[in-house]
Amino acid sequence: MNRAFKLFSFFILFQVGVNSIYGQANLLNARVPQDIGELNDQQLEANDETPMAYGFVDDRDVMWSKTVWEIIDLDERINFPYYYPTDTLNLGPDRRSLFDVLKKNLSNSNIKEVYKSAYFQEKLTYEEIQERLVAVDTTDAGYEQFNADGFVDAQFIERRRITAAEIRQYKIKGTWYFDKRLGELKYRLLAVCPVAPDVAVKTLAGEEEDLVELFWVWFPDARSSLNNNKVFNSRNSSQPITYDHMLNSRRFNSIIYKEENVYEDREVKDYIYEDALRMLLESERIKSVIRDYEQDMWNN
Repeated sequence: MNRAFKLFSFFILFQVGVNSIYGQANLLNARVPQDIGELNDQQLEANDETPMAYGFVDDRDVMWSKTVWEIIDLDERINFPYYYPTDTLNLGPDRRSLFDVLKKNLSNSNIKEVYKSAYFQEKLTYEEIQERLVAVDTTDAGYEQFNADGFVDAQFIERRRITAAEIRQYKIKGTWYFDKRLGELKYRLLAVCPVAPDVAVKTLAGEEEDLVELFWVWFPDARSSLNNNKVFNSRNSSQPITYDHMLNSRRFNSIIYKEENVYEDREVKDYIYEDALRMLLESERIKSVIRDYEQDMWNN
């Protein structure tokens, strides 16, 4: 698996050069605060907003492959760049969470390939996506008023909306494959799905949240939009990283919760019950099978 990550070495070096003009663009030459972030003609010419295209892979060159589903837990510090910022009132438009980037590009139709599940059979419209993000409910006082007077004041109508702060996880689907022409194990990300508490269920403080999948985005369709949005780089703010780069280079920590299998692609929790440690060990076992395949190819 280590050799698979070498695939992105050139991609990373290329992105460093491009992204260096973005972090605090024109900060040192700004005459007024509004000049910060404005690129001059030379910077605009040097900038390439097109994500690096995937190379063509002939099916005959794929000697082995395995599709896996993973969970990116946003409670883990290494995954914070996908969660923050949640409050954008005091930040510039160049810093947005992954969920806000996806939602914005869904609203302006830059991202069109959105599905109900990771099997890409039922496509979702923007209106259907909105129904998954917003819930309208009546408070107890509203029901009392309706029973007494036959109507409900607007103050007793409660509207709940999923925002970036409510996103708990991201689920991703991807395929590991061995390219026999190049002699390398590679990874291709296929889809991304934000996971949040069910907006239709009102959860009280201390109660366990019922997490649901909001929508699955076909990743190749979202690459251009994700490449136009930068992630804050805590190590060097002058060189931010694009979401496309972050996800393609697998700069996150994740747990495999499902792999394709003969049992209708059952999840790990479906055959290991109520034992978090064994579930984690099973996830690591699946990772080892993938990682060891390349090593076994050369050893044998």
